Amino acid sequence: MSEERRGRGARLAMFLILPAIVAASVVLGVFLFRASRQAEQLRQRSVVEATLTLTNEKVERLDRLIIEQDNVIAAEVDAADPVQLGRRWLTTAARETPTVRALLLVDLGTVEHQVVAFVSRSIGAEAADDEAFRRLLVMHMLPEMALAEPPAQQLRHLHRPFHGQSYLVSYWQQLGPGGRPFLVVAWHDVPRLVHDVFPRLFADASGASRINVVDEEGRQVFGAAVRQGEFTVGRPFPTTLYGWRLQVALTAADELGQRVERRRSLELVLVTTACLVIVVGVAFVLYAVEKERRLSQQKSEFVANVSHELKTPLASIRMFAELLMTGRVPSDERRQQYLQIMHQESERLTALIENVLDFARVERGKSTFEFVPGDLGEVVQRAVEVYRYRAEREGVEVQIEVPDELPTVSIDARAMELAVSNLLDNALKYARDGKRIILRVVVVAGAVEVQVVDFGPGIARDDQRRIFDRFVRGQSASSSQVRGTGIGLSLVKDIAEAHGGYARVRSTDGQGATFVLGVPSRS
Repeated sequence: MSEERRGRGARLAMFLILPAIVAASVVLGVFLFRASRQAEQLRQRSVVEATLTLTNEKVERLDRLIIEQDNVIAAEVDAADPVQLGRRWLTTAARETPTVRALLLVDLGTVEHQVVAFVSRSIGAEAADDEAFRRLLVMHMLPEMALAEPPAQQLRHLHRPFHGQSYLVSYWQQLGPGGRPFLVVAWHDVPRLVHDVFPRLFADASGASRINVVDEEGRQVFGAAVRQGEFTVGRPFPTTLYGWRLQVALTAADELGQRVERRRSLELVLVTTACLVIVVGVAFVLYAVEKERRLSQQKSEFVANVSHELKTPLASIRMFAELLMTGRVPSDERRQQYLQIMHQESERLTALIENVLDFARVERGKSTFEFVPGDLGEVVQRAVEVYRYRAEREGVEVQIEVPDELPTVSIDARAMELAVSNLLDNALKYARDGKRIILRVVVVAGAVEVQVVDFGPGIARDDQRRIFDRFVRGQSASSSQVRGTGIGLSLVKDIAEAHGGYARVRSTDGQGATFVLGVPSRS
C-alpha cells in the first residue's frame, strides 16, 4: 500500500513539475524574445537618430542659405531711396544672392498697394514673366502675407503654389519718409533652387544616404525615390520652403531593415519552435511515464498471474503424488490414470515455464528456432494430449479435425507445439462456458492453418486489433475475472512470424472466436 502511495505521489509530483517546466520555458522564451526586440529597437533608434540628425542639418543649411541672402538684401535696400534699389543690388546679385530673381518695393500706404520699384535679373524670355508676377503679388500674395500693424522689420516668407507653379518670396516691412509703410519683397527663383542649389546641398558623393524633396501633394520635386519605411525620416523646411518636405534614408537602412525583419522572423520561429519542442517533449515524457507505469503494472500482474498459473498444475501433481505415496489407490488401473494425469500436468507446467522463458528470450532478442520438415497434425495431437485431462475436468469437449494427408511444413516442432498449446489454453480459459472447442488443421493457398474455434463470449472489435500484443487481455478477461499471463497470444504471433506465417483472429462479439495460426507449406 505504501509503495502504491509513493507511486501516486511520484506521478502527482511529475504532473506538477512538468507543467511548471513548460511555463518557465515559455516565460524564458518570451523574455529572450523581448530582450532581443529591445536590443534591435536600440539599434533601430540609433539609425533613426543618425538619419534625423542628417535631415536637420540639410534643411537648416537650405534655410540658412536663403535667409543669408535675405539679410544681404535687407542691408542694401532703403525705402527712402527706391531709385538706388537696382544699382545697389544688381552689382552683387549674382555673387551674393544667386537665387533671388527680383526685388520689389510696395507702397502699403496706398489703397491699391502700388509697386514703386521693381528690379529684376530676368533677361530674354524670362522678363515676360515679371509683369505676371507683379500682378500675382498685388492680387494674390499680399492678402496671404502676415503684415504687422504698426510695421515691423521682421523677416517672413511665403511659400505657396499659385496657378500650378510654386513661389517663394521673402518679405519685411520698412518705414519710408514721413513714417510711410513700405514692403520689401525678394522673389526667389524656385526652379533655380531645385536645379542648382539642391544638388549642391543635398548631394552625397559617398552614397551613404538617399535624399529627395516632395511637395504639398507628395509629388517628387528633387532626388530619387525613397522607399517609405521605419528608417526613412522626413521633415519640412522650417521657415523658407515650408510647403515642401525633405526625406532622408540611409543607404544601409534598407539592408538593416531587411536584416531586422529576417532576424525578427527567425527569432520568432526559434522561440515558437523551442516552445513547441518543449511542449511536445513534455507531452512525450508524460506519455512515456504513463506507458512505463502501465507496463510496470502489467508486469506486476504478469508475475502474480504466472504464480497462480504455476500453482494449479503443481497442486494437481502434489495431490496425486500424495495419493500414490499413501497407497490410497484402489486399483492398478487407477494408479496408471493418476500417473498419466501427473505426467500431463507436468507437461502443462513445462509449457507454462517455457512460455515465460521464450517470452524472456523474445524480449532480449535471443530467441532461436530449429526448422525441420514436420507434420503439423502430429503437433496438434501432442498439444491436445497435454490439455485433455484439464478439458475433461472442466467439462469441455475438444474436437480434433485433422486430414489424413497434409503437406509437409518447415517448423520448429517444440515452438509450434507451444503456440498451439497457448491457443488451446486460451480457449479453455475464456470459452469453457461454450463446452466445446474445435481444433482443425486445414490446407489453404500456400499454407497450412491451425484453427482453434471456441463458442465463448467472443472478442470485441476494439480488442481484436491488440489481442496479440504483449500483456494485453480482452474485455471479457477483465469482466470474467479469468487469470492469465497476457503473453500467450503474443508468443503465438512471434512464433508464427518466425516461421514466415501469420496469426489472426476472427470473432463476432458474443458468438465465439476463431484463432488462426498459419505456416507456409513446402510445396
